[in-house]
Amino acid sequence: MQDDGSRRAIAAAFLANLGIACAKFAAFLITGAASMLAEAVHSVADTGNQGLLILGAARAKREATLEHPFGFGRERYFWAFVTAMVLFTLGSVFAIHEGIDRLRHPHELESPAVAVCILALAIALESWSFRTAVGAARLVRGSNGWWSFIRHSKSPELPVVLLEDIGALLGLLIALLSVTLSAAFGDPRLDAIGSIAIGALLGVIAIILAVEMKSLLIGESATKEIRCAIRGAIEESPTVRKLIHMRTLHLGPDELLVAVKVEFDGGLDIPSLAAAIDDLESAIRRQTPIARVIYVEPDVTRSASA
Repeated sequence: MQDDGSRRAIAAAFLANLGIACAKFAAFLITGAASMLAEAVHSVADTGNQGLLILGAARAKREATLEHPFGFGRERYFWAFVTAMVLFTLGSVFAIHEGIDRLRHPHELESPAVAVCILALAIALESWSFRTAVGAARLVRGSNGWWSFIRHSKSPELPVVLLEDIGALLGLLIALLSVTLSAAFGDPRLDAIGSIAIGALLGVIAIILAVEMKSLLIGESATKEIRCAIRGAIEESPTVRKLIHMRTLHLGPDELLVAVKVEFDGGLDIPSLAAAIDDLESAIRRQTPIARVIYVEPDVTRSASA
């Protein structure tokens, strides 16, 4: 369900941003507004980012190899990190540079009414994309708040699309305000300031995305709820005396590595112990289907000094 929602959100964002980019470039050619050019480049970056997310999802499905025995699930994290870099370089840095240049060399706006109409159309398309992403995220975020969902989601696509859409909508509103004020007061510097503000906004969003994706790339454990479910499955096993310790690691959004050290019933012989381990792995997978790789180490509880 989460993958289906992610695909719909990415497709909606891709189509919306592609249409918006074309419209914004046309508006820039007509008006010469710096904020319109900044927004056009922003939409190009967003369109490319959706393509990178699609690429990452496709490459993550490749079968494991000897060189990559745990598969390629983290490709989704890598390409999501790349989208943050693209948003920062093509979106933020360009918009700020363009705004500073227009402050130094002001350029009078031409046909601001055209820019306003294009921006209104862009806001409508971006709102559709944002609504699609919100609807997909509602199906999987559970009781988490929106910020908590963005911070702790193990699936990178929805947080990326949500933040990009929020940034795009705010950027469009800034561009609309700056173009309107520039035309009303006859001061093109207001449009340049709008471009700088858009760049700063995109920079903040890009940094948030980069930090979150870096954490996933380095490796995050399962959520507290999943860890508790795994612990429960282990402790309910009739052959287990004690769970000594447990480590979990996301190999991808839908792939979890579980490594546990367990004290089993001391009366088990080797064949019975092997069967008990198999049963325990099955119980963990029933409780947590994304636990694809499980390692169980039989051990005995030692004293703290030991």
